[in-house]
Amino acid sequence: MPDRIAASTILSTPVSSVSTLVPTAAAGAAVDPVVAPGKTLKLGAKGKAVKWLQQRLSSLGYRPGKADGKYGGSTLTAVWAFQKVNGIKPTSTIGKKTWVALENPATPRVLVPKGKPTRAEVDLTKQIMVLYVDGEQKLITHISSGSGVPYCETAVWQGKSQRFCGSATTPTGNYKTTWRRDGWHKSYLGQLYNPIFFNGGIAFHGALSVPLYPASHGCVRLPMNVAEALPAMLGKGVPVHVRGKFKR
Repeated sequence: MPDRIAASTILSTPVSSVSTLVPTAAAGAAVDPVVAPGKTLKLGAKGKAVKWLQQRLSSLGYRPGKADGKYGGSTLTAVWAFQKVNGIKPTSTIGKKTWVALENPATPRVLVPKGKPTRAEVDLTKQIMVLYVDGEQKLITHISSGSGVPYCETAVWQGKSQRFCGSATTPTGNYKTTWRRDGWHKSYLGQLYNPIFFNGGIAFHGALSVPLYPASHGCVRLPMNVAEALPAMLGKGVPVHVRGKFKR
């Protein structure tokens, strides 16, 4: 293990998070290393090691939920996002590779280097979304985008039973956030939680199921706890850049 946090790690960490990662020190002074618990954790685990994991993920811009020492669904989706950013196959088990990465984490690849300081970047290849605010990575989350499978759904829409067909894709391109709804919003293809639309009927929205594979009709599904926080962070008219292609 390295004796110190790499300078690149500190510099790439949001300024608002640095104070939670390292103690305040005079310029040029040695910085204590981040030392992970190293204990293998599985979904459902409880205790200090889980709380450390939650606090560390939060300090790096992920959303593991409340730091309550309980390894549940919100923490799991944050772990997935972190593992994907760090080149680790997503799994619910926190083992050696994940602990090592938590000590010296990578940051998400910037998809639009000359983009606006405040923007959202959707990486379809890694199935993650990164929200930048004033040039800092403020939120990194696991997503599930369009499945790519043609669909035909029958639903009651505007008082009539109608059949809707299309291709479940999340198009790449450059867009901007438009309208939104609070709470559950019923669309002709299902229920969307706190949707923020950015490309016609395609939106960021919370969902009860956000699997490790693309599963939506085209929207960008988010974990519910992320969808709770996003509306206060992502305003109207903010650029949204969608890049990549998911490889099964």
